[in-house]
Amino acid sequence: MAGSCQMAHLRYLATVVAVVVISVFSNADPDPLQDFCVGDLRPTNTQTVHLNGLICKNPDNVTVDDFVYEGIKSPGNASATGFAGTSVTALQFAGLNTLGMSLVRADFEPGGVNVPHLHPRATEIGYVVEGTLYSGFVTSQNKLYAKILHKGDVMVFPRGLVHFQMNVGSKPAVIVGTFNSQNPGTERLPFTLFGSGINDELLQKAFQLSKKEVKSLKAKFGPKV
Repeated sequence: MAGSCQMAHLRYLATVVAVVVISVFSNADPDPLQDFCVGDLRPTNTQTVHLNGLICKNPDNVTVDDFVYEGIKSPGNASATGFAGTSVTALQFAGLNTLGMSLVRADFEPGGVNVPHLHPRATEIGYVVEGTLYSGFVTSQNKLYAKILHKGDVMVFPRGLVHFQMNVGSKPAVIVGTFNSQNPGTERLPFTLFGSGINDELLQKAFQLSKKEVKSLKAKFGPKV
């Protein structure tokens, strides 16, 4: 009797472990099933075929250039906040398709800000190439982890948590960020909240703002016609 109870307990533990393992591994991009799957970025494929990833280019047509990307040699065009982010996902660099990774080059003018944002599908590691930045993230318990980063410093931003950077130095700053997803996604909070068409009354109540203030924020962060 004791033996059968023990076996039942072991089977239960094995089931729990299996569920936990499956849950952990399902939270990342799936492992590739071949050496590579260079994405076929032809408009007919990217616009009319919907997949969790990209269609593979015919291996016979793949060249070394599919595994080299030259698009982040120079800073991007700075936004109104003094920030320029140049993404390198599988949609820009087809050789990343199915490899579970991507990156971004972030350039900051003095005083420039990368507004509070999050990546729903990836954890990010940011490496400071140049400059001095105030950088941090906020947990789901509303606890802030932030400090001043300098050239050569590295900071990790856990998946799905709101994070930010601001250049607090007198010279331009650069960060290179890497992600454990080929398409991490980005939700910039000012644009998500005031530029997506959420009901005005809800925003007024949620942020204790007047009609005029909500209208002003929507004009700043909403789509430009």
